[in-house]
Amino acid sequence: MKHVISAIIYYCTLPFLYLLSLLPFPVLYFLSDVVYALLFYVIRYRKDVVLKNLSNSFPEKSEAEIKKLCKAFYHYFCDLFLETFKTLTISKKQMLRRCTMKAETLQLFEQLYQDKKSIMLVMGHYGNWEWAGNTFSLLCKHQLYVIYHPLSNKYFDGLMYKMRTRFGTKLIAMQDTFKIMVANRNEINATAFIADQTPQPDNAYWTTFLNQDTPVFWGTEKIARKINYPIVYICVQKVKRGFYTLHAELLEPNPASTTDCEISEKHTKRLEEDIILQPATWLWTHKRWKHRKP
Repeated sequence: MKHVISAIIYYCTLPFLYLLSLLPFPVLYFLSDVVYALLFYVIRYRKDVVLKNLSNSFPEKSEAEIKKLCKAFYHYFCDLFLETFKTLTISKKQMLRRCTMKAETLQLFEQLYQDKKSIMLVMGHYGNWEWAGNTFSLLCKHQLYVIYHPLSNKYFDGLMYKMRTRFGTKLIAMQDTFKIMVANRNEINATAFIADQTPQPDNAYWTTFLNQDTPVFWGTEKIARKINYPIVYICVQKVKRGFYTLHAELLEPNPASTTDCEISEKHTKRLEEDIILQPATWLWTHKRWKHRKP
């Protein structure tokens, strides 16, 4: 019965999602403004969580500044939601106009490819990470693999899979990450890890992130030190509404030579720097600090 209900919901929703993706960008952003008003003022979706996260992360800011930042985040959040579904039908030309890559970033990836080096990409839920994957796959020679959590609804999971792989990106279920990376050792590829999710506190590396004790996944670091691929940090900066630029820097060329916690500390601090520069474009609805340090 649950399977039937999931199918009904999916097939009733699908035409609406495709219609949404076909809307011109000005209409899409008008709709985003309407959704923002409902989400922020009426539904108040996780508003307490966002305000608490912002207040704890920026204790130096006044209450008025926190409220202003909260509003800016919800505007971005609604844009991001609709931009994600735009990927269903957006053209390659439009995709590369909306999400660009700095020349020095493209040169870095080209050099790594010429050196026949597979790489690990680390990033956060910052800027439009979905569009960043598309741009990478369209412009770079490395085969991109993105680590993801399959959705419980197999129909919507299939839709998200189709959407994320339109431009050549491939997906790896999180539990299969190391196995697939080892199996693909003969291919020059890039594997993307979104490294700001919340692990269980007993199996995490603890650091100070945005003025708070924060657990960090060990998995990214453990894999990096075992497989010894250069680690590249990715930042997806919002330029203006609907436009992003992808920056990259070589974070660690030789992970096998690092000490415990070194890689985790590097990418966490680098992400923190970007969030401080453009705080409204990080995913503040996420309950990043729901665990306490043991």
